[in-house]
Amino acid sequence: MRDALAEAILELGTKDRRIVVLGADTSVSIKTSLFGERFPERFFNVGIAESNMIGIASGLALAGKIPVVSTYSAFVPGKCLDQIRNAVAYPNLNVKIVSSHGGLTVGPDGASHQTIEDVAVMRAIPHMHVVIPADAPSARELILKAASTPGPFYMRLSRPNVATVHESTADLEIGKAALLRDGSDVTIVACGIMLSEAMIAAENLSQEGISAEIIDCHTVKPLDNATLGKSAAKTGAVITAEEHNIIGGLGGAVAEALSESRPVRIERVGVRDTFGESGEHSELLVKYGLTSREIAKAARRLVRGQSA
Repeated sequence: MRDALAEAILELGTKDRRIVVLGADTSVSIKTSLFGERFPERFFNVGIAESNMIGIASGLALAGKIPVVSTYSAFVPGKCLDQIRNAVAYPNLNVKIVSSHGGLTVGPDGASHQTIEDVAVMRAIPHMHVVIPADAPSARELILKAASTPGPFYMRLSRPNVATVHESTADLEIGKAALLRDGSDVTIVACGIMLSEAMIAAENLSQEGISAEIIDCHTVKPLDNATLGKSAAKTGAVITAEEHNIIGGLGGAVAEALSESRPVRIERVGVRDTFGESGEHSELLVKYGLTSREIAKAARRLVRGQSA
């Protein structure tokens, strides 16, 4: 996903001189330094001063630029929520925050760097778009789309390499969930790295005669209520899957929306309101239940009318 970020901002920078990129001493790791090498006059490394970086980005947006702010999600929004709220979202500025290293898969960096609450926090801020790509192709496409969509954005990328789910990204739109697989028995709504796990779960379930519909809900805000409601009406059961706390993230957003328009049974696969810990990312996903196996188990329970 970091390669996709680098490719997207280089393409944007070539086409539009309003694009500027800001980093906070993590630009080599995130690969936004490649933009700095190509366009040094439009690249600003502010050092370990994330709150200042948000303020600078706001000023650049007021001056007519389109700032892309990027560092680890533990630092943005982790260390500068007040600045994001008051300097970016409140005046509804055109600042694009693209944070990397979200979720548990930061791995050995441990709980202090594993952000499992960032989506909930950013989703609650008025005016803020919240986007979580599932793979590198969708990350690139959604970054390009975000740059041409007015208003503040929070886009969350993952650290490890992930399987490619989207062979074509031409139809991806901000605010529009993508139906990847038709099904009739249960709907699986996933975002980020959990989408590939959902696809594996659906294939395994099909061997048991359970038909799972798969929706990539890459835009958590604004949520595509129409697509979710239509699928829930068809299957009568919904699972959400996310690399995030089940409180306030994708699971919370989907539960809120469907409770108002199409109440159905819902199970949420995600972190169960606990901090992470240091470990290899693949081991952490298993320990915290973020796997295709857990998604499939939830689907079986829903289809059979069992409790979690």
